[in-house]
Amino acid sequence: MHHDRVPPEPIPIPEPIRGSTVLVTGGAGFVGSHIARALAGACTVRVVDDLSTGDRERVPPEVTFVEGDLRETGVVAPAADGVDYVFHQAGLVSVPESVRRPVESHERNVDATLAVLEAAREADARVVFASSAAVYGPPSSVPIAEDDPTDPTSPYGVDKLAADHYTRLYDDRYGVETVALRYFNVYGPGQRSGVINAFLDQVRAGEPLVVEGDGEQTRDFVHVHDVVRANLAAATTAATGRAYNVGTGESTRIDDLAATVRELAGGDAAIRHTEPRAGDLEQSCADIGRARETLGFEPTVPLEDGLADLLAVSAAEQ
Repeated sequence: MHHDRVPPEPIPIPEPIRGSTVLVTGGAGFVGSHIARALAGACTVRVVDDLSTGDRERVPPEVTFVEGDLRETGVVAPAADGVDYVFHQAGLVSVPESVRRPVESHERNVDATLAVLEAAREADARVVFASSAAVYGPPSSVPIAEDDPTDPTSPYGVDKLAADHYTRLYDDRYGVETVALRYFNVYGPGQRSGVINAFLDQVRAGEPLVVEGDGEQTRDFVHVHDVVRANLAAATTAATGRAYNVGTGESTRIDDLAATVRELAGGDAAIRHTEPRAGDLEQSCADIGRARETLGFEPTVPLEDGLADLLAVSAAEQ
């Protein structure tokens, strides 16, 4: 099956943001670097990243880069001084890592977020926070809406829920404009983890695609291009002090994902099933009604196009 590569359109920068000064925490990481790149031409952009998992090469040259750890006193306040918007993307993002190192996960995800919120309070800046679907834990039903029960099952999920609450508290209690965006399964160019990345690596290496469990589990895969657009919508909405799901509203079986990757790559990789991951969710899918109605958010990149794009990029690099 031949699939022409259709790169996503350049992201339009909303008028209120143009000419502003923005801080992107974790701006050398996956989502953060995409936000920094999107804004680099239209805004004065600063990035803070400790480079524990980020890559300095991802930060555009016209962006002011500060290497620093948000947990350390005196890092975030100077970086946030005089900024209009903070896109807080930094954190420890691995669930297994959080299980291994719960104290560090708390420091990187909760303490660091509090430091960002305090700095934003000083600077009178709006904060758009990268929350996570991990706050919900195993859903009672899908799709999952923002006011569904939250019952996280990992230190990471608990930390994100605490930080998600803190962002809303700062809006209600201290008048700091905040929006929490609960990302579902983000994928796209420059990602170094996740099932899509694993499948692409396996198919490039001519290895079987390894599906953990029976492959019946579902996920809502949202392209990083759309996640950037959600962040820009959150930066300009009047409806702050709320959480919004960021996904596509469509669920994909992991077996179907593997089959699609195989087909796009030319179709002869084996698909192998292994033991399920401990604590893995069976079903996940976002109800994006609130983001659609209030933020005007609409996902634009179909999964097959996003996958074809990633395969084309990797073919070009080889």
